[in-house]
Amino acid sequence: MQFLVKIEIMPRKELLDPQGKAVTNGLNNIGCTQINDVRVGKCITYTTVADSETAAFAEAEHATTKLLANLIMESYNISITAL
Repeated sequence: MQFLVKIEIMPRKELLDPQGKAVTNGLNNIGCTQINDVRVGKCITYTTVADSETAAFAEAEHATTKLLANLIMESYNISITAL
């Protein structure tokens, strides 16, 4: 079966997010003064062929923990959709 994998990677809430802070300041400078606490992360999507959703998830988790996310500084969420 073919699956769409979506991996969202965000800085851990306990850590400072300098990019998010810069975006917050930029938004305030252009008049969007009600927007606060912006966090900037990554969203990675890809398609894969696997025997099951469980196998696709295991593959995505392996890729995320070994390459895509810095587990010391980032958290992640994986979602799988059958195509």
